[in-house]
Order: sequence, then C-alpha cells, then structure tokens
Amino acid sequence: MNVANVAVDERPRERLLRHGAAVLSDTELLALLLRTGVAGCSALAIARDLIARFGGLAGLFGAPVREVSAIRGLGPAKAAELAAVVEIVRRSLVEEAAAADALTSPQAVRDYLRLTLRARPYEVFVGIFLDSQNRLLALEEMFRGTLAQTSVYPREVVKTALARNAAAVIFAHNHPSGVAEPSRADELLTQALKQALALVDIRTLDHFVVAGSHLVSFAERGLL
Repeated sequence: MNVANVAVDERPRERLLRHGAAVLSDTELLALLLRTGVAGCSALAIARDLIARFGGLAGLFGAPVREVSAIRGLGPAKAAELAAVVEIVRRSLVEEAAAADALTSPQAVRDYLRLTLRARPYEVFVGIFLDSQNRLLALEEMFRGTLAQTSVYPREVVKTALARNAAAVIFAHNHPSGVAEPSRADELLTQALKQALALVDIRTLDHFVVAGSHLVSFAERGLL
C-alpha cells in the first residue's frame, strides 16, 4: 500500500495528530520515522518488510547499524536516525530511573535493561549503582563476553562501587541463547559478588537475567 493512495485522513501522520501515537500500528509508526520510500516501494512497504525481516521492532532496534544501513530503502542516514531514536528512549528510561527509588519504582530499570540487553549477540554484564536512598548514581556496562559466557571479576566490581560511592548495587546480564533461566554459574557469581561487596558495607539488591523480552529477578526467585 502506497501512502499516496491512502485518503488524507487515514494517513499515519494525520491519524497520529488526530488520535495520538497509540492508535498507529508498528508498521505505521516505523513508516513515519522512515518518512520516504524508494522507487517502487513506499515507506509503509519498507517498514512492513523490516518488521518481518527482524521479527519485530525489538529485533530491528537491536540490530547493528551497519546491518540496517545495508538494506535497500534505508542507507546510513535512516539507519542512524533509527539508532538515535533507540538511544533517546534509553536515556529517557535512565532519567526516569534516576528520579525515583529503584526499589519502589523498578519498572524503568527493567525496561531499560530489556531495551539495552535483549538483542546483544554476546553476554554483557551491567552494574546499577545506587545511593543510600536507592536512587541511581551510575549505570555501567562493566564486562563483555562471548556468546556463551563473560568473565566478571568481583574485585573490579567492588572498586567501581567504591569509586561511585554506592550504598547498594543491582546487577544484570543477558543470555544471548534466549533462555532467561539463571544458570548455576550465575548463582555462584552472584553470591561471590554479594559477599565481596558486603565486606565494604555495600548491599546487593538484585541480579536480573535478560533474554529477549523475558527478565528474571534473583530477588524474586529467592536466590539472594
């Protein structure tokens, strides 16, 4: 379907202005970001193909910019704009988490972790450092690994926590395999980190495992 052939009142931009963004489909929202198509292929058609190719918006926004820019109808400029949208959302979630108690208002933290970690092709270990009121001090990617594992060093985690003057820490890492279930190695690592941090009076509040849209909390599982 070509946007030019759609009645003006039913075009995505006009529908958004009249009814709000929530009424638009994923394809229509993406088409608005793309703005224009190419010869023989409208922005709506490109958006539909992208969503099908990457398995949804999450897959598209998690894909490397180089891969997205190579697709016909996009190119480096549009791929960069899509990456910028994802980064804006990511930073917005960090601001939201920083403005609230990370324990009583945890949804922004969870949303940030899903957005940041779910599409990574390798394991990433993240530290979320909090003050005595559980407010965000810093959120840092601390270690990267292979598809199967990452090497996390408790000594480096403790040094970073002390440097940030943290009173508490939340950890998170992803499972590129797509299975969010914590492994025995994950449990042992969490206990080692908790014990090392306890020696300098820093609390370990939680450890999240992210796999796709799924997120598992160690605290909720009673693993802390």
